[in-house]
Amino acid sequence: MIRYFILAGYFLLALLIQGFSQNRINTAFEAGETLTYRIYYSSAIIDATAGQATLVVNQSINHGTGDTVYHVTGNGYSKGLFDLFFTVRDTYESYFDKNTLLPDTFIRDTHEGSYSRYDFVTFNRKNLTAKTSRKTIAIPPKTFDIISAFYYMRTLTVADFNADSIYLINFYLDDSVYHSAIKYMGRDTLMVNNKKTPAIKLAPMMATGEVFADKYPMFVWVTDDKKHIPVFAKSKIIVGSVNVELIKSKNIFTGF
Repeated sequence: MIRYFILAGYFLLALLIQGFSQNRINTAFEAGETLTYRIYYSSAIIDATAGQATLVVNQSINHGTGDTVYHVTGNGYSKGLFDLFFTVRDTYESYFDKNTLLPDTFIRDTHEGSYSRYDFVTFNRKNLTAKTSRKTIAIPPKTFDIISAFYYMRTLTVADFNADSIYLINFYLDDSVYHSAIKYMGRDTLMVNNKKTPAIKLAPMMATGEVFADKYPMFVWVTDDKKHIPVFAKSKIIVGSVNVELIKSKNIFTGF
């Protein structure tokens, strides 16, 4: 069960925001932005930090095209008692186009308890394939990795959701393409750093299984402005909940 507390928190961050692609003006983030999250388990009798995750936006050069691309690194690690029982040291990297936000390279280096996995994924947009050292698979034209998807969805508005308040998504992970959805749940107000903050409430769709009881077990809140910064997420599990909260931010986009 400890494994699920940690992994559900990281998966919350990975699925907070994902979507399809089109060129659009990015007023949500810029190079230099850093977001740091606390991941914790809570129940009626306990509130325990399970880990921490940090996302950093930088710029790099696509050596194939010479174009400037975003390079985002996400690091996650377990803390405290959780670290003693189930050690997590995860690093995810994505290099993605500054206009479409579609990735050309995705790197995953994860160590979770006795499990380790390394992926170096290259996306071929002309042939519509994603290739690793193990296999090459076909992908739809509008497919993200879990990091580039996070940042793409920050550029969306409520108007991008359909009449049923749903936004369909494709994302690549573990040599497979997943088809899912994000549901718009309305506007809300959260306390962030002791300040009332207008927010948009979203529900990412998840598969049912041992931990999650229904298709939409999570709620995610992002700031109700052009930045759409994820500030809080909550997922009920069999006992208690896994929560993710923004505890620190740096170099937030200020606009043109």
